[in-house]
Amino acid sequence: MGIQPLLDALDRQEDATRAPTGDLRTQITQLQGRSREAGTHLEHLAITRKTVTAPVDRNPAQADSPDLSEHPDYPPPPRNGHRLTGRLRR
Repeated sequence: MGIQPLLDALDRQEDATRAPTGDLRTQITQLQGRSREAGTHLEHLAITRKTVTAPVDRNPAQADSPDLSEHPDYPPPPRNGHRLTGRLRR
């Protein structure tokens, strides 16, 4: 028996292994991209959670019933029963 049939068998096995290897590499690349996207989404959710809970963390006594009218980012309630209309009086 010569060596050529053995070399041919090795070539066939190598060829049969190359195609799935390339497919697996492609899948790995796609999964790495999806993993990065999911990680970024998780980071954004953590930032959102921190932003939402930060006021509560700073002042836990008002966490149960916040009075937004006293919050520095909100204007005080209108006086004398006037309603805010969004128009400025001159």
